Amino acid sequence: MKENQLYIQQQQFEKLKDLGVHLRQLREQQSVSLDDVAAKTRIQARLLKAIEEARMEELPEPIYIQGFIKQYASALGLNGKEFSKDFPTPRYVLPSIRPYWQHFSGTQLRPVHLYLLYVFIIFCSVNGLSYLLNRSVVQANNIQGYQQRSPQQSAVKAKEIQITSLEKLGPVLPDTTTKLASNGKPVRVGVTLKAPSWLRVVADGKTLFEGDLPKGAQLSWGADEQLTVRAGDAGNVLVAVNDGKAEKMGAPGKVKEVTFGAKSRS
Repeated sequence: MKENQLYIQQQQFEKLKDLGVHLRQLREQQSVSLDDVAAKTRIQARLLKAIEEARMEELPEPIYIQGFIKQYASALGLNGKEFSKDFPTPRYVLPSIRPYWQHFSGTQLRPVHLYLLYVFIIFCSVNGLSYLLNRSVVQANNIQGYQQRSPQQSAVKAKEIQITSLEKLGPVLPDTTTKLASNGKPVRVGVTLKAPSWLRVVADGKTLFEGDLPKGAQLSWGADEQLTVRAGDAGNVLVAVNDGKAEKMGAPGKVKEVTFGAKSRS
């Protein structure tokens, strides 16, 4: 058994080495960086590099390695499913499990047991129905209370919900365009997302935000000298510089990085 496992590990290493070299060569031919592939596949660049260099000790279980190879190959235009099939993964056969109740003979299931089971089912059903009814009453009361609010109270509540949602995205998200303008930053950049996208924002050499943003997010950042925005899907990210007209960063589905200076856009 141990010899068979060592043989499989050796086969995985040899195949990963061949696949990794092929992926690296294809990536370099397309002039694509590891960061670009990482942004497109949501796989960390260090793991992609470990695949290229066949460093299995830095990678997770073989089944996950095969999934990474599939996404990596697809990002370079290959048939990821077919390409990743060459990486061997062990197949496990689960033993058949006999249901617990089958261990008991028919003579042990007496009428009293069935009666207790019936009572238990009725008890659970009643409690579940009571919970659902109570929940419906609470929701109805909440809706009624919301409808009885004045328009001013509703607007204030909506504003509080919006601020709370933005704060969950990170410490830099509550910075609105109005706030940045009052701070007098020479470079002010606002973004609006038409679809979900990965985003990284660097101001004066400091990373202010990096992560996924949902559709409809509207955020702004400021910098003293320059501000760089890198998007995983440039076609769905609208950028407005210094309160100017919002424009698309680039083509849909493409990774693009744009740097904005105090008086120019590059």
